[in-house]
Amino acid sequence: MTDNLAAALRRINSGLALLVGIVVLATAGFVIVDITLRQFGHSFGGSDEISGYVMAAVASWGLSYALTELAHVRIDLVRQKLQTRGRAVLDIFAMSIAAGTVCIIAYQAWPVLEKTLVRGSRANTALETPLWIPQAVWFSGWVWFAISSCLLVLLALATVLRGDFQNADAMIGARGEAEDGK
Repeated sequence: MTDNLAAALRRINSGLALLVGIVVLATAGFVIVDITLRQFGHSFGGSDEISGYVMAAVASWGLSYALTELAHVRIDLVRQKLQTRGRAVLDIFAMSIAAGTVCIIAYQAWPVLEKTLVRGSRANTALETPLWIPQAVWFSGWVWFAISSCLLVLLALATVLRGDFQNADAMIGARGEAEDGK
């Protein structure tokens, strides 16, 4: 069951990554068209503002995909020298620290959005974008990352407790050089 839940989480994050990638490509296209139009004295306006909002959203939402794909940077000098059980303990420790950190970030991101909602803040740009829109997307990405990381900690812990160290490694371990194509 834990393997199925981890696989489902990975599929969800893959789908979200695909969606985020499409948004980045659309934004890049928008910026390219806007830059081209400027050469002819025209512009949509706001492409720099919109692309900034998109990059903030992509960063927060993309972290969950990187997490489930084991793409986060890890310094595993000690981990490499340990046996399977020791690696599992370090992996759960590392994932727990990451999950705790992300939960704090998500918790601290809420007041940013809350102030914007209360004040009705808008960007001081020509678009006058209601800031709650990009901030809500950004905040929800951090919340999803926190949910994903906490869920992975629980799933990996359950997997280790039943003695399945190989699946725990596949779930939260460090990606090896062979898997990176090096």
